[in-house]
Amino acid sequence: MITRRQFLPALAAPWLARARALEGSILVHEHVLVDFAGAESTASYDVEEVFRLARPKLEETRKLGCRRLLECTPQFLGRDARLLARLAEATGVELWTNTGIYGAANRKGVPAFAWRESADQLARRFIAEAHRGINGLKPRFIKTGIAGYPLEEIDRKLVRAAAVASRETGLPVASHTGPGAAALEQLEILAGEKVSPSRFVWVHAQSEKDHALHEKLGRAGAWVEFDGIREKSADWHLECVRFMAQKGLLERTLISQDSGWYHVGEPGGGNYRGYAYIYTDFLPRLEPAWQRQLMIDNPVRAFGN
Repeated sequence: MITRRQFLPALAAPWLARARALEGSILVHEHVLVDFAGAESTASYDVEEVFRLARPKLEETRKLGCRRLLECTPQFLGRDARLLARLAEATGVELWTNTGIYGAANRKGVPAFAWRESADQLARRFIAEAHRGINGLKPRFIKTGIAGYPLEEIDRKLVRAAAVASRETGLPVASHTGPGAAALEQLEILAGEKVSPSRFVWVHAQSEKDHALHEKLGRAGAWVEFDGIREKSADWHLECVRFMAQKGLLERTLISQDSGWYHVGEPGGGNYRGYAYIYTDFLPRLEPAWQRQLMIDNPVRAFGN
């Protein structure tokens, strides 16, 4: 007869094997908190409450093999480098932050100076942050975002500023983008600043339903990121990943969940989603070799080590 002591390790064995296989994995697009009050807001939040809620979510992910999480909340929308540093120290998960200005979300994250200044002036701000750090934490990528397609003047300026900063610092540009046509236009802006397409990450590529555009951006050398992975979207995300693999473009593909989201202003931060689903439910549906490439090899190639 199998005892409980014998049964539990056997039950845990597949989970432990997956965790070991993905030790050192990286989540390329997640959040701890967001604050959509906007660039001109002076609202505050309970940092200790955020820390208390986020810590166990990150610890859970660390046990699943995650060593690094790219925290994609931009400045003026809740970026908090001090909080990220505390959480990294407490959980053992590296938390990378960003520089840049985010132009989506009804322009809430666009401060008054960004409307006045030129792309080169804005780039100088990003470059300065890259060199001096943000409250002791160095930004490791440039986060921007566009409102839609076609790009408006402010979109083009923010993307060009990100491109100039990328050229000067070597940091990749992760751009909140839906339509593939908008991603292509941004690649043209980067090319105009002599920035390699391999420095560009098309964020939220799953919003584009035409796989031909996923292929086109991948063949151009950009990173095609399918994030927002959760139970309701898993089948579509699987289709996107499998399409890229079939086209020989898995090496240009990134995946993540766009999860977390302590919402400043909502009671208790609202529905704070954890980061485990991709490990426990999504990755087991992929080929083992794909798992390593998507969660370890590609993130390092896209964002550095």
